[in-house]
Amino acid sequence: MTTVALTPAEFVNQFYPNFWWIPAGVLAAALAIKLPSIIRLWKDPMLRAVGGLLVLACAVFVFVAPSTIARVNRLTGVANFSGPWVYSLLTAFCAFCLLLIISWRNGLSDRSDRTRRAMRGVVAVYSSVIVAMWVLFALADVPVERLRDLDTYYANTPYMREVIVLYLLAHTVAALVTNGLIWNWVRTDGLDSLLRWGLKFLGVGYAAQLFFDAAKISAVVARWSGRNLDWLSTAVAPPLACLSAVLIAVGFILPHAGQYLHGRWHVRLALHELRPLYLLMKTVNGTGVPFLLRATPELRLVRRETFIRDVLLPLARHIDEDRRERFHEAALTLGHPPDLAKALAATAAILDAADARNRTREDDGTGAPDTTDLLREIGAVSRALRRTEDLRAIRALARDHTDGRSLPA
Repeated sequence: MTTVALTPAEFVNQFYPNFWWIPAGVLAAALAIKLPSIIRLWKDPMLRAVGGLLVLACAVFVFVAPSTIARVNRLTGVANFSGPWVYSLLTAFCAFCLLLIISWRNGLSDRSDRTRRAMRGVVAVYSSVIVAMWVLFALADVPVERLRDLDTYYANTPYMREVIVLYLLAHTVAALVTNGLIWNWVRTDGLDSLLRWGLKFLGVGYAAQLFFDAAKISAVVARWSGRNLDWLSTAVAPPLACLSAVLIAVGFILPHAGQYLHGRWHVRLALHELRPLYLLMKTVNGTGVPFLLRATPELRLVRRETFIRDVLLPLARHIDEDRRERFHEAALTLGHPPDLAKALAATAAILDAADARNRTREDDGTGAPDTTDLLREIGAVSRALRRTEDLRAIRALARDHTDGRSLPA
């Protein structure tokens, strides 16, 4: 048995009925990722706009699937009703992209006349295009249902021809303008790295839309001149639409998801950094933070910081400020930078205070040090606890000085 290799066009044609569910699934997944943030921060208009854009983009690919087209036509009883319906969704998506990019770049606080005029202009133009397409469709005679090649089959049909031209022009203009805005924005100085990468994905995604438009327009123009290049519309354009949808979804999700993951990483890093000091304070206190089954990392961090400060505050009464100063001098003598020397000195003094408190009653401490810096720098102190060799050297050098031997120059 021999297997005949499929050409790219034949491959797309074979899988065309199910092809459109791929970008729909990707966009639905992107929406699912964003949905918790959208619900939690519902008052954030930018998050709502991103959510609306993903819903609209997902709807485009759901309704452009041949099975959905046939079902909508059957439910409405109008042959090719899905044509202007899908074109309207796509046109609304284009307008939504333009509005979102304008708002995103200028910022929600920008209420200048220029920005308001631009946004009102987008709404007016694209609303007019949608209304015009439905009026023209009502005037057109399109009795033969076409599930895949509506654009080219009716490219020469009066009124339907104008519908096709309108949606392609509206889509092309939106892709060109959005692309220009995005790449100008990418070149702006001072952008967050995640935002810059998100914009780059958006730029490539909208560039893919331009190639999609080029394929569709070439196929339609070929029909006008009596030639048949329908494969550009049915085999080349669909993969470009899929690629564009995936890239645009990544572009909108990356800055928000990246910031979220970046924040979670910093929380977990802070928890890890505070662990040595937490374990020391747990030894001093006798117990630690009570276990909470559904505690988020943010809540765990707050509880850990609070516990450390609550135990450290009374322990500070046992800190010998003279020894702390000697530890600081020893750390500087050993060549540690000033900030690290300060943290190492505080850590060594806390270790001494913990030993002293364990040997005496809790209320025997007589010191009254200023604990402001100590409580504020618990992260640096906890990191210093991991430097056991440095702490051992500092304490040994300070002890030699106490025994009468001077610190080396």
